[in-house]
Amino acid sequence: MTYSGKINRKIEEILNDKITGTASIGGGCISNAERITTAKGKSYFLKTNSSHAGDMFIKEAHGLEELIKPGAIRIPKVIAYDKDFILLEYIHSGSGKNNFSEDFGRRFAQLHRYTSNSYGFFEDNYIGSNPQINIADEEEKSNWTKFYFNKRILYQYKLAEKSGNATSELKSALLKLEDKIDEIVTDNGEQPSLLHGDLWGGNYMIDENGDACLIDPAVYYGNREADLAMTKLFGGFDFRFYAAYNEAFPLPAGYDYRENIYKLYHVLNHLNLFGGGYYSQAIRLMKYYL
Repeated sequence: MTYSGKINRKIEEILNDKITGTASIGGGCISNAERITTAKGKSYFLKTNSSHAGDMFIKEAHGLEELIKPGAIRIPKVIAYDKDFILLEYIHSGSGKNNFSEDFGRRFAQLHRYTSNSYGFFEDNYIGSNPQINIADEEEKSNWTKFYFNKRILYQYKLAEKSGNATSELKSALLKLEDKIDEIVTDNGEQPSLLHGDLWGGNYMIDENGDACLIDPAVYYGNREADLAMTKLFGGFDFRFYAAYNEAFPLPAGYDYRENIYKLYHVLNHLNLFGGGYYSQAIRLMKYYL
């Protein structure tokens, strides 16, 4: 039996329903995505990956289940998952309603009001196909600056060393940045917020009601400014989104200054994933503070 045939057999047993049709869905760069239909007239979203055996889908499922808890934004319901697949509620895409951006901004602010007592998450997960380290030591659990530098910036730098992307220029900038990190990343007194972790224009969709739906998370609890900075890297969000967010949950003073330090994590991750022009972008973001 083929790889896909084995997964389909497993899903049919879980659903107690027979798969009668599949249709490929484009857009994914890591996994295969399909819409499956069943004899009972149901539709589901299925992701599989034959080359990435491991716990990626398990971690994705846990992240989606965490994002559902606040009831702030629509999240696809997790139907089933295993090491080689994740089966989700199928959400029909639509067009944004008239106040889409404002509503999205307010709902995203509501998501960030869902908090934890400590930074990180109960497990590590993934940012793209790279590991994202969320298990914090006792100091990092209560110190955002330590958590962010160690588990985000420093970890990505170590990946760059392994992949050959860490030049002497990058190392020198990192050491200077480390000396200033306490001045740049400050504790604003807020509780750690639930973060999507990887929100850009390709990681949300518009559902049949014209509302936002979040997908493909890299969940952890952290400073909400980190989530917002990511939204500004690759587009997909307009000024109305940010204005509505800030009205619903005003940002602390100095957010604009700190934005580049939070972009840096994702740019370093893209450097480690794709190389190329992300190196010069990472250097520019670091030199902004040096």
